Amino acid sequence: MILDSFRLDGKVAIITGARTGIGQGIALAMAEAGADVVGVGNKPMPEIAEQIRALGRGFTEISAYLTRPCPELYDRVISGTLNAYGRVDILVNNAGIIRRCDAIDFNETDWDDVMNINLKTLFFLSQAAARQMVKQQSGGKIVNIASMLSYQGGIRVPSYTASKSGVMGLTRLLANEWAKYGINVNAIAPGYIDTNNTEALKKDPVRSAEILGRIPAGRWGTPRDMAGTAVFLASEASSYMQGFTVAVDGGWLAR
Repeated sequence: MILDSFRLDGKVAIITGARTGIGQGIALAMAEAGADVVGVGNKPMPEIAEQIRALGRGFTEISAYLTRPCPELYDRVISGTLNAYGRVDILVNNAGIIRRCDAIDFNETDWDDVMNINLKTLFFLSQAAARQMVKQQSGGKIVNIASMLSYQGGIRVPSYTASKSGVMGLTRLLANEWAKYGINVNAIAPGYIDTNNTEALKKDPVRSAEILGRIPAGRWGTPRDMAGTAVFLASEASSYMQGFTVAVDGGWLAR
């Protein structure tokens, strides 16, 4: 039956930045679809752990500072997952940060911090996960979280725009190289979602009104709005999708 191809029973999903926002929404959706979940982040995640375990699924937390990419970090995430569940089937590269400042005044520290977590960690954690998937000889799914600024320039977020443009490019490249191993690499480009990263925008009455006025759906998105697309890209239902970035944006790009 077609709905069975969306199930994730017996799968193990690593999700970075699973504590809040989009990552939390995706983590819960993966568990609802049947997967055991590994949440990666630098702070405890009791809320999502409780919700996932209440569904009868496993949840393991791995503490990691993703803004400090290094081989030890990637190895710890993969080895921690293997110790808990014995395999890696899905990686969701969700963790990300943003820094806002006019480009003419933007500093190097903010550039490096954003690029480290949004792009460098994404690549090398994908590499580590793919090596394990190849070793398992059972394929796998990598889902990257891109952005509307993978398509557009934006304003006052130069490192974020550069990193998210890079995410779209890496999604294509990794799909090209790893499809032969049965690994699907795709991405989701969320629109304006009500999360910690967009809190400042939403609190600005002028900017918030400008944003809302361009969204055909007439509302900001929620982390739950990402759930269906994430499960689809992590499941067998998307087995012939490779290198594509799906916009889930309330119609923002169609405007």
